[in-house]
Amino acid sequence: MTKNKLIVALDFPTLADAQRCVLACGDEVTYYKVGMELYYSAGNEMIAFLKQHQKRIFLDLKLQDIPNTVSRALRVLTRLGVDMINVHATGGLNMMQAACQSVHEEAQALGIAAPKLIAVTVLTSMDETGFAALNYKTTVAEQVILLAKLAQQAGLDGVVASPKEAAQIRQACGKDFLIVTPGVRPAGAATQDQSRITTPAQAMENGANYIVVGRPITQAADPQAAARAIQQEINCKG
Repeated sequence: MTKNKLIVALDFPTLADAQRCVLACGDEVTYYKVGMELYYSAGNEMIAFLKQHQKRIFLDLKLQDIPNTVSRALRVLTRLGVDMINVHATGGLNMMQAACQSVHEEAQALGIAAPKLIAVTVLTSMDETGFAALNYKTTVAEQVILLAKLAQQAGLDGVVASPKEAAQIRQACGKDFLIVTPGVRPAGAATQDQSRITTPAQAMENGANYIVVGRPITQAADPQAAARAIQQEINCKG
């Protein structure tokens, strides 16, 4: 379904703000991202609200810790019945393998479908200058591909990456590997704190399965109309 290709980021500080946005978008949006700000504020109440309105949920908490800690946390989060969860690929192979195992074991024990488990590669706010300061011996794109391959080796379903690297990930990891791309801005929109960005159409053309859009929709005067315009753009590419 084309509408499932757009994930709207609910980057709000309160439950009421997020609820208003969901209601304003109506049937135009079926998939939402709940990140740290909203989850730490509204927690499972927000998850319950989205499920009551038959929305799909990407729980974007970017877990990274020792394998045991991440594994146990993901068992708890799997019980929420969300559709997608993520970890940081830089947590390493062992952490990602433990995460994958715990998600699938917990889902099986509950008799539910396992949420898609994906790994964050390099944040889309990071440019080459900022990345070089971390003293990696690779370019951003090279590191993204390395981490994508590591996530695939660990058994994860896909990665979060800039749409600029989507084509290279698709080539390296194959057609069934999920690519979720933040850093997507409609033509003419402000880049804000994103660095490696493309338009929705470019992201889909590069091989993204999902695009994540926040402020261009959630801060629009008419969020539903803004979402519809992006849906129309990705429809001709997706």
